[in-house]
Amino acid sequence: MSDPTRPIRTAVVIPAAGRGVRLGPGTPKALRTLGGTPMLVHAVRAMAASRAVSHIVVVAPSDGATEVDRLLHEYPLADRTELVVVPGGQTRQESVRLGLAALPEGIDVVLVHDAARPLVPVDTVDAVIAAVRAGAPAVVPALPLADTVKQVEPQPQGTPEPVVGTPERSLLRAVQTPQGFDLATLRKAHDTVVKGEGATDDAGLAERLGVPVVVVPGHEEAFKVTRPLDLVLAEAVLARRRATDGYV
Repeated sequence: MSDPTRPIRTAVVIPAAGRGVRLGPGTPKALRTLGGTPMLVHAVRAMAASRAVSHIVVVAPSDGATEVDRLLHEYPLADRTELVVVPGGQTRQESVRLGLAALPEGIDVVLVHDAARPLVPVDTVDAVIAAVRAGAPAVVPALPLADTVKQVEPQPQGTPEPVVGTPERSLLRAVQTPQGFDLATLRKAHDTVVKGEGATDDAGLAERLGVPVVVVPGHEEAFKVTRPLDLVLAEAVLARRRATDGYV
């Protein structure tokens, strides 16, 4: 991003190699249908809705990349967005690293987006991109917490857990995706932070490097579809969009 005469190019990596066991057995979570269309397709469309995004890499299950590629090409995107599918790894971190390796030359800003967040509005995507373009090396969309949070001493499943603290809710945020990064920063984070060191998202990897991470407003509809009840809510949101916004 040092050359002011060259347009800033933005790409997205969507890790979709997980199996989604919390939604039950069967089809991988990203391929479950939402309103008759696979969730992954909704997630790809949500990223492609931003005019700033020129390239999307979907990281598919290693044994299903060909199937995912065939599926996604049944739902064409606008000509300005190039889509590629690559096989993923055994962990999310490994899959994101493989997605980064598949990016073309000339990318400056990269977003990492959960395939299980199919309904993120384009305004949220654009806000993350704008913050990175303005100079933030790592950006996350997030929402204030509605619930009081307790810190506990973990116990075996089903056993009562002692409360050891109550964090100040006004200082906490629930983080969403897409998370945005200067590409060089995210590559360095993935090359430096050892797997299993405790970071649960890409911004956490950047934090471990000492990179400043900033928050922009998230959106209620950017929730993660993890459990069956989430799928019910997503269906309701999609039905409302189709009825009022002409969403397909």
